[in-house]
This record gives sequence, structure tokens and C-alpha cells, in this order.
Amino acid sequence: MKAMILAAGRGERLRPFTDHTPKPLLPVAGKPLIVWHIEALVAVGIHDIVINHAWLGGQIEAVLGAGEAWGARIVYSPEGEQALETGGGIYRALPLLGDAPFLVVNGDVWTDYDFSCLPLRLDGLAHLLLVTNPSHHATGDFFLVDDCVMGDSPDAREARLTFSGIGVYSPRLFANCEGGRFPLAPLLCRAMARGLVSGEYYTGYWMDVGTPERRDEVERFLWQYS
Repeated sequence: MKAMILAAGRGERLRPFTDHTPKPLLPVAGKPLIVWHIEALVAVGIHDIVINHAWLGGQIEAVLGAGEAWGARIVYSPEGEQALETGGGIYRALPLLGDAPFLVVNGDVWTDYDFSCLPLRLDGLAHLLLVTNPSHHATGDFFLVDDCVMGDSPDAREARLTFSGIGVYSPRLFANCEGGRFPLAPLLCRAMARGLVSGEYYTGYWMDVGTPERRDEVERFLWQYS
């Protein structure tokens, strides 16, 4: 399986740190945030990694190179100064990802989830990792009913969960797309309506490293166990 790390975000909420350093290169417990992902992927045997970038993307390429330092094979999907959003970024990178299902990880999250638990094959178009709603996203995103991810639940007692930014996608999810800037969520919602999105609920550690305070929280967690 190949993997893609989404690294094109501007990191507005992390300014002024991201004015001169792209968000994926911000240090977390002694190493760039994106390196934690690379190491976790390589540890489970995923060596072929695609990284998209936009804002200060040249710095990402300069620091990571072709990935030899971590036993990875990294290729890049540059998007220029204007990021293409998640859907557009993945679509642009499809020629680098091949015809089989591939893993996508948001570059601005940190988790201790074991990537080897994700499915190598899909019966549908996507498989999403869902987590407990954090305080900054209390309403959640999707429902998980019998391992099926849904935009709406037939049971009013069901609670929404938050999409972790980690998923496995079939290239067929993007079959009718055109190049340019577009979000991923509408594609997923259309696939959910057809019953083609599976999922799982992870109760371990996960954090959206979107603010200085949340980066500090991840660091405290990591230093505690180092």
C-alpha cells in the first residue's frame, strides 16, 4: 500500500510560527510533526509515500528529501502557493498513488494509532478512522453504524464522531472529478449515501495539532512516555 501525507495547509491558527516554517515541519517533542507520520508508516511496512505541499513547500522537500533517512521513498505533489484543499490535492496526486487503495493521513494530526490495522482492500470506496469528538469540535462529523459510516443516522440516539483525517481511499472515489480546488467531504457524503464507506472507532490518543496549545498538549503526552 502507498500512503499520502497531506501537508499543503497554511497553518493560520499556528501563526506566527508558520509565517516562516510550514506547519508539517514544526517541531513536536524534538522532531518535525511530519516525521512522526513517516516513521509510523515505515514501521508498518509502508515505504512509498506521497507528500503534497503548497505554502513554503520547498522547505519540506529540502528537509525530507527522498526519505532515505527514514527508510522511505518520498515523492512530492506540489500545488504552488494556493493549496487545492483535500479533495483537489488527492486528485492531483492520483498518478503517483497508483490503482490500488491508498492511505491518506492529515499532516497536522498526531496519533498513536497502528496504521497496520487499516484494511489493505476495500469493498466500497473509502474506510475512515473516527475518534471521540474533541472539545473544539464537539458536534462531530459522521455516524458509525455497524462498521458503516453515515452522514445521517436512522437512530436519533446515535452520536456523531469526528473524522480523524486518516482514511483509506479507492481511486474510484475520484472517478468523476476534475482538476482544481475542491473539498473531500462531498465525495465522501455521496459515497456514504450509497453505503460505500466503512469505518472504525479509535479510542486511543489522537490530536488535531492546529493551535500552539494543542501542540503543547501533544508534547506533554510524548515527553511523559519518552
